Formats: sequence, structure tokens, C-alpha cells
Amino acid sequence: MTHDPHPDVTEAVVRERRLHDPAVRLSRALAEELFDPAFIEVGASGRRWTYEEMLAALPELHGGEDGPPIEATAFTGAVLAPGVVHLTYETVIDGRHARRSSLWRRDPAGTLRLYYHQGTPVPAPAQA
Repeated sequence: MTHDPHPDVTEAVVRERRLHDPAVRLSRALAEELFDPAFIEVGASGRRWTYEEMLAALPELHGGEDGPPIEATAFTGAVLAPGVVHLTYETVIDGRHARRSSLWRRDPAGTLRLYYHQGTPVPAPAQA
């Protein structure tokens, strides 16, 4: 038996995938629509990013116009509280694998925004 995910989980996945779109990564205005002003990230590199640091660096990071694409799979999500969604998924970027965790929360206007993101590098799956 399967069931449809909660609408907030579906919305968070759509918005997370938008962050992987080169057009969004190259546009500060489009990216600002997705990030919470209190955003923090601990990237797969171990670097800590703030809202302003991420918006400034996003065009140059992977997934941008000339960089390798972000391959994202295995999305799962849960509503932790009204207006708070936790997503997990996996990425491959230029052959590097990572497990990712994101917290999305609704702002006072009702928009779901990325509040926290963590990337953890993992070894590539064994080749058959």
C-alpha cells in the first residue's frame, strides 16, 4: 500500500529541486525566494555558509551555468510540525556522492523557505 506524500513535503521537494536549476543558481532574485533569511548550511566540504555567503557564491558553485549538474535522487520527507518539513536525499555532483538533509519552514507570508541544509560526503557505490 502506498500513499501520497503530505502536500508540504511535495512542495519542499519541488523547491529543493528548483535550487538545483542553473537558472535559479544564476539569479539572486530567484534564489532569494527559496532561502530563509536565517539560512545556514554545513556543506559536504565541511564549510559553514550563511544566507548572504550562499547567495553571493551560488552562481559559482556546482550546478551553475558551466559547472557539473546536480543529480538528486531518493527524496524522502516528513512534516515535523505545521509548516516545518525535513527532507533527505542523495546527490552525485561530478562523481562525488553526498547524503543531504534540508529543513524547510514557512515564513509569516506562508512561503516555504530553506532554513538549514547539511551535506555529508559518502563513498561512491561499488561498481558491479
